[in-house]
Amino acid sequence: MLPIYLDYNATTPVAPEVADAMLPYLRDFFGNPSSSHIYGQQSKDAVDKAREQVAQLLNCQSKDLIFTSGGSESNNYALKGYAFANQDMGRHIITSVIEHPAIIEVCKFLETQGFEVTYLPVDRTGRVSVKDVKSAIRPDTILISIMYANNEVGTLQPIAEISKIAKQYGIVVHSDCAQAVGKVPVNVEELGVDLLTIAGHKLYGPKGIGASYIREGIKLQKLIHGADHEGNRRAGTENVLEAVGLGKAAELAVSGEIERMKDEKELISQLRTKLEQLDEVQFNGNADFSLPNTLSVSFKNLQANQILSRMKNIAASAGAACHTDSISISATLKAMKVPMEYAMGTIRFSVGRYTTKIEIEKAAKEIIDSVQSLRQEK
Repeated sequence: MLPIYLDYNATTPVAPEVADAMLPYLRDFFGNPSSSHIYGQQSKDAVDKAREQVAQLLNCQSKDLIFTSGGSESNNYALKGYAFANQDMGRHIITSVIEHPAIIEVCKFLETQGFEVTYLPVDRTGRVSVKDVKSAIRPDTILISIMYANNEVGTLQPIAEISKIAKQYGIVVHSDCAQAVGKVPVNVEELGVDLLTIAGHKLYGPKGIGASYIREGIKLQKLIHGADHEGNRRAGTENVLEAVGLGKAAELAVSGEIERMKDEKELISQLRTKLEQLDEVQFNGNADFSLPNTLSVSFKNLQANQILSRMKNIAASAGAACHTDSISISATLKAMKVPMEYAMGTIRFSVGRYTTKIEIEKAAKEIIDSVQSLRQEK
C-alpha cells in the first residue's frame, strides 16, 4: 500500500480528466502543427485551444502566452530574455532571497554577465516588504522578480503592491507563479505583472510543460533559436500532447476554484489542530497571506530526515537536510530566522485535490506517534 501523499507542492498527480484529454494526441493525432494539411491542422487547433484555456485561467490574451518545457525554462526566459534585451536601459535587477533556484541561479549567472542583483530579505513570516522593494529601486533598475507563493512555507507575496510601485518607475515585474496557479486565483491584471511563470505539473498537468505570460510590448531576447514557432519567441515543434494536458489542467483549475481552496484550507486546519497537541512545535509562514494547502511545521530538537524515515506511511518534504557532521537548512528558513533547534526539524505538508479527511486523521496520528517516539529515544 502506498503512503499517504502530502507533497502536492513538489508535484501533483496528473488528473484523470487531463490524461483522458491527452490520450488521443498520443495515439491518433500526430501531425506537426506547422503542417498545412489536415493532420497538422488538427494539432494546431489543439494547441490553440490549450492556449485559450490557460489564458482564461490567467485572465490574459492567448497571444501573450507561449508554451515552454516547464517552470525553469519560463523563469530563465523571463530573466535572461528581459535582461539581455534591455540592458541598454540598465543592469540592475531586484529579487528576494527566498526565490526558487530557477530564479536565484539565473540571477547569479546574470551577475557574471555584468548585471547587479539586489536580494531582498523577508520577515519572520517569509514575506517581502513593499518598502524594501521601493528602497532598492535605482535609476538603472530594469526588472523586479518576486515569486507569488513560496513553495516551502506557502507565504503569498504582495505582488500587486510591488507592481504598482514598479510602474511608477517604469520597471518591468516578473512573478514566478508556479506554486500559486491552481491553488489561489492568479489574474495578471489584478497582479499587474508583465511576465509570469507557470509549471504544468504543479496544477495536475503533466511534467515537462509550462507557460510564460509575456505582456504585449515586452521585448525578450530568445533563449532558443530556430524556426518561428510560438509567435517567433520560442523555436521548436510544439509539444502538442502536453500542451493539451496543460490546457485541460487550466480548465479544471478554473472550475470549482473557490470550493477547492476552502476544502484544502479545512484539511490543513484539521492537521494543524492535531499537531498543536505536541509540545515544542512551531508553525512557519504567514497566517493572513498563505496558500490554503500548505503547512510548514518545525519539531524542536529533532531532525527532519529522521522524522520522515520514521513515518513509513506518509510522503512529505523536509526543510532541512541533516548529515552526520552538518545540517543544511533551506534558504527560506534561514531568511525567516527560524531558530536552528526548530529549523533542523522542519517538514512541509501539502494537501491537494485528492486528499481526504480520513487520510489527514491517519497522517496526524502517525506524525504524532513518530515525533513522540523519537523524543523518547533521545
